[in-house]
Amino acid sequence: MIHSLRFTCVLDTNVIYPIDIRDLLFWFASYDLFTPKWSKHIFEEWESVMERKDIPLKEIKKRISKAQQAFPDALVENYEPIISALTLPDEKDRHVLAAAIKTNANVIVTNNIKDFPDKYLSGFGLTAKTADDFLTDTIDLNNDLAIEAFRALVLNRTNPKLDEFEILNRFRKNGLVDTANYLHALL
Repeated sequence: MIHSLRFTCVLDTNVIYPIDIRDLLFWFASYDLFTPKWSKHIFEEWESVMERKDIPLKEIKKRISKAQQAFPDALVENYEPIISALTLPDEKDRHVLAAAIKTNANVIVTNNIKDFPDKYLSGFGLTAKTADDFLTDTIDLNNDLAIEAFRALVLNRTNPKLDEFEILNRFRKNGLVDTANYLHALL
């Protein structure tokens, strides 16, 4: 369980790329439910995923720019020297942990939990949570503000325009089953 409303979280690429997961994370962050952090490595991976998904370059630049403008303090810098000293099951994830250590994060939000062993992370005062677990914990901390953020997401969603229940179904399809069910129960 997360015990502070202003906890800091490093968002891994795999929770930033799926638009529905990113939208909810970003809306929750914009309502001060948590402080998001990321690194240039994470954004380079995000850009690479979007390129592989044939998203036009102009759209890629727009998405990255909007994220940077919305959260100008989210970029973690000077984490690179830490990377080589870290040991994870997948060496390609060391930059995520390095960014989390550098920014004194509380949580790494990733859907690759197996690549971030609890015992190893605890030595750095960190935990890793899936997006679904993280978001349900966040809703738990402040139901009213979470619903307010979700409703703002719904109102601002224009392409395509979807109602609350259609968006909740999209969340479920993207692995946010508990989050969608929790939000649904609060509506």
